[in-house]
Amino acid sequence: MKLNISAVQAHCDIPCKIYDPSTAQYAALSVIRLLDLINELPEALNTAQQAQLTRLVDQKETHSAEVKQLINTIWGDYFKQPQITAFPEIHELVHSVMQQASKCKQGINRDDGEQLLISVNRFADIFWQTKGISTKTMVAPYPPALPIVQPVLDEA
Repeated sequence: MKLNISAVQAHCDIPCKIYDPSTAQYAALSVIRLLDLINELPEALNTAQQAQLTRLVDQKETHSAEVKQLINTIWGDYFKQPQITAFPEIHELVHSVMQQASKCKQGINRDDGEQLLISVNRFADIFWQTKGISTKTMVAPYPPALPIVQPVLDEA
């Protein structure tokens, strides 16, 4: 019997215990940046601009889906009863992230992207708190230059 496996995807499900919401934050920032670029295009598009719009929309939708996948993986694999008890808002927050990422896939409203980032930042803050790690908020050093929650790691 010969198996023909075309694609396999997983975080790992071992569990490896390596989780970090920063990737979801960067994906949310990318969504906002892509929304900005889409909204900067003129109303009447020439062929090159139409091609650019197609690429921008594709990437916006890819990064929106990535936010959903990454947050869902951490929520589903990492959050257990002790974390849920400490942060009972986590289920509603994750649902909100899923809904907001879908809005970003469906439309081009920058406010939707900003709301997504706010929710993903809250998720990151909760995640780091469950590990006993404090956080700080800093402005990302690249467009769209919005605040992101980062862990404060010891320099020992």
